[in-house]
Amino acid sequence: MDYIVVFITTSSLEEAKKIANHLVENKIAACINIVEKINSTFFWKGNIENYDESLLIVKTKRSLFNKLKEEVKKLHSYTVPEIIAIPIVEGSEDYLNWIDETVKE
Repeated sequence: MDYIVVFITTSSLEEAKKIANHLVENKIAACINIVEKINSTFFWKGNIENYDESLLIVKTKRSLFNKLKEEVKKLHSYTVPEIIAIPIVEGSEDYLNWIDETVKE
């Protein structure tokens, strides 16, 4: 499974755009969709928290995950940012080829 989708939540749309632009400009991600407003409920430091966040949906290659993770951590405002990947088990051959042509390993 060479291809992955990575989910990253951010504190704001501006932060999401900054991270997305950096990852695409540096050819770490082929495409990133940004969902401007989601509501997240989570447990943090002994409390249940509810925040409006933005969500990045990143398409890239598995071999680039560690590089992506390190770059996101440099730019992200959270102490423990969500950076999770799931495999793409099937996809349009044309789209997967486009990912290959777009990112740099």
